[in-house]
Amino acid sequence: MDNYDWDNAAAMQFGDMEYAKYDHLPTPPNSHDGSPVSDQPEEETLSVSTTFFPAAQHRPQAPDVVLLSQDSVYFYVHSNLLLEASGNGFRAMLPASQSDDDEPPVLNVSELSPVLNIILHAIYDMACAHYSPSFSVLVNAVDSMPIYGINPKSTILPSTPLFTLLLSQAPLFPLELYALAAHYDIYDLAVPTSSHLLAFPLSRLTDQVVERIGATYLKRLFFLHFGRAEALKRVLGAPPHPHPPTPSCDFHAQKGLGRAWALATAYLAWDVRPDMSTNSLESALRPLAAHLSCDLCKEALDDRIKNLVVSWSIVKRTI
Repeated sequence: MDNYDWDNAAAMQFGDMEYAKYDHLPTPPNSHDGSPVSDQPEEETLSVSTTFFPAAQHRPQAPDVVLLSQDSVYFYVHSNLLLEASGNGFRAMLPASQSDDDEPPVLNVSELSPVLNIILHAIYDMACAHYSPSFSVLVNAVDSMPIYGINPKSTILPSTPLFTLLLSQAPLFPLELYALAAHYDIYDLAVPTSSHLLAFPLSRLTDQVVERIGATYLKRLFFLHFGRAEALKRVLGAPPHPHPPTPSCDFHAQKGLGRAWALATAYLAWDVRPDMSTNSLESALRPLAAHLSCDLCKEALDDRIKNLVVSWSIVKRTI
């Protein structure tokens, strides 16, 4: 590939990644080969990754192997890094023998360039967020890692850019991301993602998703939902603490507040949800004060609601 002009490459956009396009004008044919159909010479193009190109300075040494994606994009990489990250010799393709002309060997991989691009960024511990890969591409990249002997659990760590990029998808794809983290036992990713599943009705889980999540993380998700529901019922239980009797409000008069509290909290407990907000609780209980004429009862109700809000806010929101 010495005939290609690396310095005059034009950056192009391809799916979720950029690549560089290189033009090469072939040598004109000999006169006995016949006249060309057109006076314009044919143009050959070569698509090369704009991150993993021959002159990239990711390591002191030059790249010694080339990966060719399924959609014909070239990635110039370092075989030693691939071997360190892989447990199967990068799908038994490495080490690769050098060609006679000392050019880096070219290895064909079955992944499309956007997927391969994310895998290589993970190996090099580099951020790829600027390519704006779709969530499906991110999932495909993680699912393709084991094919090349790369363990997602030991690769996607909290300190890595790929972990941060995946976690940023949690608000939009909580169930899919939780299933991905659970499938590869990436606990540090599953924990913060689980908080985005508090509003998800577990009855809507499909067999396919359940199988991907697995028994351990499925149990943790169910316990999170059931545990928060039971915790809310507990913090709702006790009525406002009665105040000492006064001439205008004795213990008998305060029983009305206790009955009103019991009725309101029973309604909340009937429709208890793991994602119930503190605002919802206050909205349901604050109106009870409108029926109270005793200032001490109002103060007791206000203190009880404040205590309830604090108690509910500290209940664990993740697996």
